[in-house]
Amino acid sequence: MVPGALRSLLPSRPRPEEDSGRKPAPRRLLAAGGRALAMVCAFVMMVAFAVVLARLTLEPSPASEALTHSNLRPGRSLRAYLDQPALRDAVKQVGGNLLLGVPFGVLVPVLAPRARGIVRVLLLTAFVMLLVELAQGSMVTGRAFDIDDVILNTTGALAGYLLLGRRLGRAVHARGRHDRRDTP
Repeated sequence: MVPGALRSLLPSRPRPEEDSGRKPAPRRLLAAGGRALAMVCAFVMMVAFAVVLARLTLEPSPASEALTHSNLRPGRSLRAYLDQPALRDAVKQVGGNLLLGVPFGVLVPVLAPRARGIVRVLLLTAFVMLLVELAQGSMVTGRAFDIDDVILNTTGALAGYLLLGRRLGRAVHARGRHDRRDTP
């Protein structure tokens, strides 16, 4: 027998649920339910974002048909935006394209656990935005392909990922040892 004063100094025996390395069943279910809810919310938000993206980029603009020109040289459109006399138009173009990429950086790490890394999020965003620009330039009246839009959208995804997406992805999808312990 160990005297009471010394017993408090000794490490206590782990409880059965701690000994197995698993969370108690109610906590596992709550965690799984929280992950499912987060993924459903992220999916709904991604669908809403896709609708907004389609409306902003794939609607014809016959009034600007004569003004549109494809741009394959990075930086050309950015210089043209910044050289405009009205700062408001430049902010609207550059800021709008940056903001259009942010949802990808926030939502992709939540929806696609395997695409949580920064490089994968950026590649996926660049690929999707490249497809949008190709569709815009080839099929939509008054719209043109612009590589600067792809660059700005991808930069926006980077900002979204760094500000919120990385943390959300980690919170919803635990990595490493925790993944193995959370599974029954």
